[in-house]
Amino acid sequence: MAAFSTLNLAPALLKSVAAQGFGTMTPVQAQSLPPILAGHDVIAQAATGSGKTAAFGLGVLQALTIETAAVQTLVLCPTRELADQVGQAIRVLATHVPNIKLLTLGGGVPMRPQRASLAHAPHIVVGTPGRVLAHLKRASLDCSQLRTLVLDEADRMLDMGFGEDIDAIVWRLPSERQTLLFSATWPDAIRGVSRRLQREPVEVTVAAAQDRPAIAQSFYKAGANDKSEVLCALLSQGATAPDDDPRALVFCTPAPRSPAWRNC
Repeated sequence: MAAFSTLNLAPALLKSVAAQGFGTMTPVQAQSLPPILAGHDVIAQAATGSGKTAAFGLGVLQALTIETAAVQTLVLCPTRELADQVGQAIRVLATHVPNIKLLTLGGGVPMRPQRASLAHAPHIVVGTPGRVLAHLKRASLDCSQLRTLVLDEADRMLDMGFGEDIDAIVWRLPSERQTLLFSATWPDAIRGVSRRLQREPVEVTVAAAQDRPAIAQSFYKAGANDKSEVLCALLSQGATAPDDDPRALVFCTPAPRSPAWRNC
């Protein structure tokens, strides 16, 4: 697979890629980044974990004009948690690019702090369709200078009923823009979205890897006050496992505050 250095990326972005230990591109990156960097619309089918966030993240960062204080990229995600993930991933890629402002807009939090942050326009907005549309309707989000629209996990957004919100958002965006659509599947509904929003998109299809290890799933029932203790016990078991390098990724909301958590 080709190296990132073969692309026409800014030195600061190549430095960020190298710092993350990314030597060669994943299949979705190798197929989608060249047309993205060339300014084409892209519709890409790729599974979660395939590297698609870095693909569109590097593309939008390369296209930014830092001196222009305006929203130039809008990334739509189906959930607040995914929006936070994507926003953090793009921030990491922009580590060596000074003065980039990125704002995440998700539901479940008050509008007022978000409106205050939008008073100084970010370069990139990552958000959920409902909250982004709410800000557009209230004129607290100005996308009149938008250059790139990204729909991440587009199939999930449609499954969750965001189709009308997406159309309402796009109606408020400049017609002259680059539109990037990433989806794990290509049902007819996704094809319809592409026909409405994109112009002669480059199609990228990445087959799911067949050699991924099977993942065992277990369910543990715990009382509200016992969750931290149960989690600590499970993590302790993993630490004594025979694996040379046991690892764990823990998702939690809200952040646990039990004193037991600090003892893990």
